[in-house]
Amino acid sequence: MNKNRTLVVGDIHSGLQALKQVLDKAAITEHDTLIFLGDYIDGWSEAVETIDYLLELKKTYNCIYLRGNHDELCYEWLTGNADNPTWFLHGGEATSNSYAKVSEKTKEIHVGFYESLVNYHLDSENRLYLHAGFTNLKGIEHEYFQKTFYWDRTLWELALSLNKDLEEEHIHYPKRLKNYSEIYIGHTPVTRIGKTTPQKAANVWNIDTGAAFKGPLTIFNVETKEYWQSDPVYTFYPNEKGRN
Repeated sequence: MNKNRTLVVGDIHSGLQALKQVLDKAAITEHDTLIFLGDYIDGWSEAVETIDYLLELKKTYNCIYLRGNHDELCYEWLTGNADNPTWFLHGGEATSNSYAKVSEKTKEIHVGFYESLVNYHLDSENRLYLHAGFTNLKGIEHEYFQKTFYWDRTLWELALSLNKDLEEEHIHYPKRLKNYSEIYIGHTPVTRIGKTTPQKAANVWNIDTGAAFKGPLTIFNVETKEYWQSDPVYTFYPNEKGRN
């Protein structure tokens, strides 16, 4: 077994029990690099516990935490911005309820976690990892609006729309896909296209397998393309609705 694996973790959405299960299935070691694609909270009831767990995990393992749109929304709420009714309806209510039970000190520590998140990661093999996407044809360094890294859906839509016969050398092949050997994203659940396993379109891998809804949580080995999945996350929280 490769002792230096790069493992990508899909959108968790407060499904801590599923995260623990799938990390165990993947048999993670201190030699692995764990890249989390964002959206750690908003969905199930264990928002605070999930962030606490991730903070502890980083003390032992090499973890890279990317910023998701839900993480930004929670950060804005914790730092005193006005309530966001749309966020509240899409998982924020469960997160708000979770934070209502903790001290101001815990909230301060979590604000620090959200501030430490990175918008993207580019590894030595020219593989790009980010929560959602980017729009600039020249690549991430040229992106005008940083929020596209964790809000964009057009990258995945573009990849899905490509004709399988359109080769990379073709004059009309999308330039932004040529910048990287592979691109790993979450944000748009593959359950929208009727899948619950990681999906590849062009050179884009989508690892969001619908943990916030009825799907499992996934960990993906970028070198071997092997992956591990939890039980459907909702089965860990039988009395909750998640993000229906």
